[in-house]
Amino acid sequence: MNSRHLLDRRRFLGTTMHGLSGIALTSLLSRQGLLAAPLPIRPQVDSSQPYAPRQPHHEAKAKRVLVVFCTGALSHVDTFDYKPELIRLHDQPMPAGGAKLITFQGEQGNLVKPLWEFKPRGQSGKMMSDLLPNLAEMADDMCFIHSMTAKSNTHGPAESQMSTGFTLDGFPSMGAWTSYALGSECDNLPAFVAIPDPRGGPQIGQRQWASGFLPAVFQGTAFNADKAIANLSRPASISENAEMASREFLKRLNGRHMEQHPGDTELAARISSYELAAKMQLAAPEISDLSSESEATRKLYGMDDSDKSKAGFAKNCVLARRLLERGVRFVQLFHGAYAMGEGVGNWDGHKAIASQYPVHANILDQPCAALMKDLKSRGLLDDTLVALVTEFCRMPTFQKNANGRDHNPSGFTVWLAGAGIKKGFSYGSTDDFGWKAVENVTTIYDLHSTILHLLGLDHERLSFYNNGIERRLTDVHGHVVKPVLA
Repeated sequence: MNSRHLLDRRRFLGTTMHGLSGIALTSLLSRQGLLAAPLPIRPQVDSSQPYAPRQPHHEAKAKRVLVVFCTGALSHVDTFDYKPELIRLHDQPMPAGGAKLITFQGEQGNLVKPLWEFKPRGQSGKMMSDLLPNLAEMADDMCFIHSMTAKSNTHGPAESQMSTGFTLDGFPSMGAWTSYALGSECDNLPAFVAIPDPRGGPQIGQRQWASGFLPAVFQGTAFNADKAIANLSRPASISENAEMASREFLKRLNGRHMEQHPGDTELAARISSYELAAKMQLAAPEISDLSSESEATRKLYGMDDSDKSKAGFAKNCVLARRLLERGVRFVQLFHGAYAMGEGVGNWDGHKAIASQYPVHANILDQPCAALMKDLKSRGLLDDTLVALVTEFCRMPTFQKNANGRDHNPSGFTVWLAGAGIKKGFSYGSTDDFGWKAVENVTTIYDLHSTILHLLGLDHERLSFYNNGIERRLTDVHGHVVKPVLA
């Protein structure tokens, strides 16, 4: 009986009329910009010139971004997040509901103090541990976010969220969003470059720098100092003159074909990618040739260190600087690899953190600090945003019957430096033990919002229409962390 009115023809037509008029009103309000939600901004990309520079939404503080990704979950309580209570209550059960706490790999044991001593650093007096002494010297240039949270306690989905904003596969990385929005200021190198660790790739591999549903031209190009870009070198059987003649002939053929098919965007994008590859044949060998670096630079970074892993990472850091100073828009530099197993080549310190972490720290510390110092001395830090991130951090306890810390997505630390960022500043905090974020809780969506904001992009409006949805890097979440902005 309650549904009989649906059979009433007059009421049906009246309800339909009201619905259609509501749709019309919404359309009119949208055209005039009077709706509460802002209109999406989809960059106008010329498929024949997909890397052409595009204007930001507002004045940008940063021209380019460097993300240093420490894979495996770097422990905040052993590096950046000083907790006196954790020292005072060492080897005691965690109070306030922490007893018999079950996390990723099982039950937790007692609280364990930092394995490396914390000391005040620089004029800011920021407490940082002795695990990373060279980076600690740069404390006055860093802005720490101590209240970061992630949505997953599993490496793969958490890595994916830090790079793409989503724990599921198939979404574009932040570098792809950046090159889609802004293009490039460099016409002979990719807009987005991923530099894998010399020991191997991150757990989710190339999905860290994938373009997802964005045009494939915006995906990251992966290479490092030891492994050049694949399939770029000219075969020995073809002379330079023959190759140049072939390029010129192919350019004429492509031009004629484009005149016959002016609306074929896929063809235009393919031609553009081949033209970029041709330019990269000249530019990439030069940028990868580190022999021109001075002896002082080699010593600063540790490029000739007896530890081959450290020397390899140091060369990657130099490569990152060379890419940034030549106008590459987004560089993602990885420290840590999963091919070697749990905790062996990455920061996943479950079982033997006291012996494994010094190995990783020795590889990361000097080269990464040198990269910061080098960018600063060259004036590049003024318009380059640097972020050191990890997928989540680790527990303040040791795992039961083990000598390492379990996964902890509930509160961890990332730091920012450079363009538009406060120096020697800390934002947010975890509880007394470093377990959960309790003050100014932030999310990865907030981090991405802030990165885009400093690039001059509105994270709520930058979008791509896919499968009937206006997709964003930050989905429907995120706020710019304004207190960290200079």
